[in-house]
Amino acid sequence: MSEKLEITGGEAIARMFAAHDVGLMFGMGGFQLLPFYDAVRRLNLNHHLINDERCAVFAADAYTKVSGRPGVCDATLGPGATNLVTGLAEAFNAGTPLVALVGDSHRLHSWKNMTQEARQLEVLRPVVKDVLRIEMIERIPELVRRAFAVATSGRPGPVVLDVPEDIAHAVHAFDADAFFASANTRRAPALRCRPDADDLAQAASMLAGAARPLMLCGGGVHISDAASAVQAFAQRFNIPVAHTMSGKGAIACSDPLNAGLFGRYSRIANDFIAKADCLFVVGCKLGEVATRRYELLSAGAPVIHLDIVAEEFDRTTTPALRLWGDARATLQELAERMAEQPLQTDRQAYADEVGRAMHTWRESVQGKLTSPDSPIGMARLMHEINATLPEDGILVADGGFAAHWGGLLFDTKRAGRGFVPDRGFASIGYGIPGAIGAAAAAPGRQVVSLTGDGGCNMSLGELETAVRMGLAFTLVVVNNAASGYIKALQHLMYGSGSYQSSDLAETNYANVARALGCNGIRVEDPADIQAALASAYACKDRPTILDVVVTRDPAHMLPGVDSRAAKIKPGDRIA
Repeated sequence: MSEKLEITGGEAIARMFAAHDVGLMFGMGGFQLLPFYDAVRRLNLNHHLINDERCAVFAADAYTKVSGRPGVCDATLGPGATNLVTGLAEAFNAGTPLVALVGDSHRLHSWKNMTQEARQLEVLRPVVKDVLRIEMIERIPELVRRAFAVATSGRPGPVVLDVPEDIAHAVHAFDADAFFASANTRRAPALRCRPDADDLAQAASMLAGAARPLMLCGGGVHISDAASAVQAFAQRFNIPVAHTMSGKGAIACSDPLNAGLFGRYSRIANDFIAKADCLFVVGCKLGEVATRRYELLSAGAPVIHLDIVAEEFDRTTTPALRLWGDARATLQELAERMAEQPLQTDRQAYADEVGRAMHTWRESVQGKLTSPDSPIGMARLMHEINATLPEDGILVADGGFAAHWGGLLFDTKRAGRGFVPDRGFASIGYGIPGAIGAAAAAPGRQVVSLTGDGGCNMSLGELETAVRMGLAFTLVVVNNAASGYIKALQHLMYGSGSYQSSDLAETNYANVARALGCNGIRVEDPADIQAALASAYACKDRPTILDVVVTRDPAHMLPGVDSRAAKIKPGDRIA
């Protein structure tokens, strides 16, 4: 007969998290989840108090993206639960496997105006893959396993595990052998599937017959852990690779086959898309930014679309061929099929053309990349980050300018997820909690996080979290004393001086950082950037904040290495 464990529902959840080898948890407790917190303490699980529940999800999201292990966060009922919404929307849209444990009201007293009670599951349901409410204490092991299975399968995503107060506090005699996990759900993707054999054969024929094929890679490459497969496939068959912001690192930016960012912020990729005779889209939703507001692929070369979610086919572009499957598994099998038939053209001249075009572009912007201008230009800042960040370094990018400049100018030195932007929902405020999650997931690797002053303001309290956790990362605050993206758009659409609610107070974030126990360095001269970064990297016991003073001129704020101010008419979206 199996041994019995008389424990609370909260402890049962903690034991199931331990069975799933959960590495790190972020949350803010309340009465409902106190038995869970007590069990976390006694079982010595790795849980950290966060100062804002939204940031708990952001930190868990970055932790998962870097580690590959499903993240866990928790919140109490009411405002704790509703504060999760923005972070869960980011994780849902980005395909990040998370389990969010949420306390709920005591069922005996629900809907009697209990303190902080809300219809929280109705609020959370649209931004997660599934909501699992635990109504019977004996079902806890089963439902926690279900939460991780759903979170890590298909296109991964967040799952809410809702626990009423009476379930968390009640005691039940569980079978000791009930606390187990499926090994494959401890990482994502838990399962890998391949497209139909006939479809793979057709894809192989189309790619082998193309003279100018081009791969367009999105964030699904990293969700599938397929970057090495992409790079091997591209090199084996001489197929250039362009990428979205989330797909950066699908191939090393230093690889001669790298065509860079495509879509709104293209350098050379859009020109190659226009001349391609076959486009192979891998793990990309082909959304607004990637398609330059749906115009980029409106006509031209046939499209092969590979995605794990069939619903993404035909959403914005009608493909000639749909491959429903996991990116890594599909690329590996497709490579075997292509090896069986010779390429119909020698693509070396075409591949060399991509390398020359990228070299020409880099030469054309060298003046901006090395500009001595003060205030500091974003191109110069990104150039110095590229020069100093080691090969295994990680750049986290907040929403808005940080992600756009990072996507445009940050160069990964190897295939893999070295760039961690929040592009699922593109909320600002990700920079600090994202750095926390990435640094916790990759001890020993240099983590740099790029945020604006507005994004920094939104999550400033989490610097206290980072200090308490003893994390060492570098937070670069792009200080333009404005909500720069909005101010730049106002300038372009309505003219100089036509600014409303887009200015921030002049703040010295180095001083703020020091007050919070961090290392703080203010940088106003571009010649000082490299030394400041070196000093930040050398600090190993706490975060370092580089307060980088950049232009206050809204005509030069928009992402783009040449800082052009496009002429637009009201209503246009130019960035």
